Amino acid sequence: MPRVSNIELLRKREQLIISIRTRAKVEDLPMLIGEGYGRMADYLKELGELLSDVPYVAYHNMDMQDLDVEMGFPVSKILPEKGKIQSGSIPESNVVFCMHRGAYGEMASTYEEMADWIEKNGLTPAGTVYEYYYNGPEYPESELLTMIVMPLL
Repeated sequence: MPRVSNIELLRKREQLIISIRTRAKVEDLPMLIGEGYGRMADYLKELGELLSDVPYVAYHNMDMQDLDVEMGFPVSKILPEKGKIQSGSIPESNVVFCMHRGAYGEMASTYEEMADWIEKNGLTPAGTVYEYYYNGPEYPESELLTMIVMPLL
């Protein structure tokens, strides 16, 4: 089983971010995320700033042929915007979260378990889903570690 933690409730504090939001087909995501992360990393280096947590991708819908996707970096303070790089925040909210270990393409079962848990507990998801990446493509797929976060209404 790729889920490596319990499904739990958590109160997440507001998180300042820089991000790039776009629309894409699911098959184009690896390239777009890599380019977006590279652009934001260069920008942080230019400013002399660092990440304050691990990178994320937010999915504002689940239409695999027209995903509304946001890739972002948590930061410690509000930063100026530059081109497609926006400054903002992820609002404070109650969330359901779970850690997943394994290939990104194998996360569907963890998503399903989380959705079932939310329904079984009488909760209402807010719609946007966040994936926080604790390591990346330099690791074997079986060792990829991703925290899935589903905000609640």
